[in-house]
Amino acid sequence: MRFTKVMFSLATLALGVASAASSYSVKLYDSMWVGAIQLKPGDYIVEMQGDKALFRSGRKVIEVPATFGTSEQKYKVTSMKSLDSHLREIDFGGTKAKIVFAAEAPSPSAGQ
Repeated sequence: MRFTKVMFSLATLALGVASAASSYSVKLYDSMWVGAIQLKPGDYIVEMQGDKALFRSGRKVIEVPATFGTSEQKYKVTSMKSLDSHLREIDFGGTKAKIVFAAEAPSPSAGQ
């Protein structure tokens, strides 16, 4: 009986930790490329799962490779860093959290 209680407690704890993944709201005002995927303007919920960022908008879910990081100080506001309409980083206001997106490798036919 005691073993069952311990196992139930550990399973509950593991489920709580797994569901504690933070999600953040962001709004895109213009179309933005994230990796090889173009996101349309709109409201998104962004969440990290392993080495992928999930962008949720309604029922649509888009996965892109990303890295979760932290800064030494909290960001005052949520900001997005981009280069030529390619999203490179999202810094989440009120937290030290950020998501960094890898630059899309140029295709072999580029420049030919």
